[in-house]
Amino acid sequence: MDITLEQIDLLKKRANIGYKEAKEVLEKCNGNIVEALASLEGEQKLRPEKAPCSTSFFQKVKAFIARLNQISLVISQNETTILNLPLAPVILFAIISLPLTIIALAIALFTSCKIRFKKSNGQDYDINKSIESVGATVSNFTQKVTSQINNPQ
Repeated sequence: MDITLEQIDLLKKRANIGYKEAKEVLEKCNGNIVEALASLEGEQKLRPEKAPCSTSFFQKVKAFIARLNQISLVISQNETTILNLPLAPVILFAIISLPLTIIALAIALFTSCKIRFKKSNGQDYDINKSIESVGATVSNFTQKVTSQINNPQ
């Protein structure tokens, strides 16, 4: 029996083997694809299909960014929102321009701005309590320094 290219392609695809091995197995099984698959399985020569590593990596990155975008960084002063951005671009900006980010955070703290992280459903994260504590400490320090400068003794 003649073995066709279509049979070889089908077996190659199903068993995840090379053309030469697919042709040899088909010849041994007289062109019967089911027998060829059973033969390969019996000899434990079936190879599982490999998923490309890059795809799973990009899927993980995409899922991570989606989770980051569900969290917002909110900076407000006197109950007025100054900045409300998803966390992914904030982190990207922080990585690209770290010195500028540190300066911006210091300015926000010294001007008594509140820095908060919010979930997409509006709930606050527990870290906000720590940030508020730091903000209150900086605000108290700023007030003391200001009063010392304005009222030297």
